[in-house]
Amino acid sequence: MSSENKELLSFEAKLEIIGINPFVFLPQTVLSEILRRAQKEKGKIPVKGRVNNTDYNQTLLRFKGEWRLYINTTMLKNSPQRIGELLQLTIQLDTASRIIIPHPKLVYALKNNQVAEKRFNELTPSLKLEIIKYISFLKTEESINRNIEKAINFLMGQGPFIGRKTLNIKGDRDEI
Repeated sequence: MSSENKELLSFEAKLEIIGINPFVFLPQTVLSEILRRAQKEKGKIPVKGRVNNTDYNQTLLRFKGEWRLYINTTMLKNSPQRIGELLQLTIQLDTASRIIIPHPKLVYALKNNQVAEKRFNELTPSLKLEIIKYISFLKTEESINRNIEKAINFLMGQGPFIGRKTLNIKGDRDEI
């Protein structure tokens, strides 16, 4: 990574909200520099920095035609209640690997259920990642086991998981 990409860009921004999600707009000069460094103008851009002296790792996203840095409660305590507050931020590209390895028990459960494995492999990359992240970040063996069972049931069309009631797989005879 070039030293230029390590350079922090500083700015102030007002905390805003869209739906239930607090976010800030980057000033055009900062946004242009981040896009130039990332060498892209669409997709997700991994970034890191500080918000009000708290370190963060986040993804810069484009939504409804606008680039937004979403500010969650890990980045800024009580962020949904702080709308309108002027924040002090720094930002730079985050070149660290963000690959999340599926939990071995999830891999094992999928290998032992061909239908669930097939359906998992047909999911969009973002939904696969959501399931992998959810299970990988659980802490107790009990919650890991319980949620892997829920994930398999969800893939089989037998119950909700990760906030979704059903799984729609196109091409299945019986769409779930």
